Amino acid sequence: MSQSSNTLSVKTPDQLVNEFFGRVWSPPHDLNAIDELMTEDYTITTAGTVVKGRTEFKDWVASFHKILLDASNESLDIFYSQDQTKVVSRFICSGRNNGMFGLAADNQPVSFSGIAIWEIRDGRLAACWVERSAFELYKKLTTE
Repeated sequence: MSQSSNTLSVKTPDQLVNEFFGRVWSPPHDLNAIDELMTEDYTITTAGTVVKGRTEFKDWVASFHKILLDASNESLDIFYSQDQTKVVSRFICSGRNNGMFGLAADNQPVSFSGIAIWEIRDGRLAACWVERSAFELYKKLTTE
């Protein structure tokens, strides 16, 4: 029997995160997928900044993509809580430097590692806390 096209498929937390990485953080960078994958009140806390709501998050991602060309994320490790309300991913983000940290855009390949912890609500990503190896990348970009 086939399922109705109106039936939403329920994704496990790891599937949700991997779909987010694949659609939003990998070319062609489908920012409209944010509407599908995130709650309306989605928040991300990163680098001491809190970005609130899907619209502001789309703007933040678009800005990031401007300084990290051809950005892509690879999930190295992912696990989630038994109640499926939290998911953690250890990842590598890579692309080409187009002015990261306000430095000169040299189009050189760059990558950094990170860890993200998400809250899941109603089958969507609701909140995220990200730590990334930005300082190490900055040191590398300024000493080469």
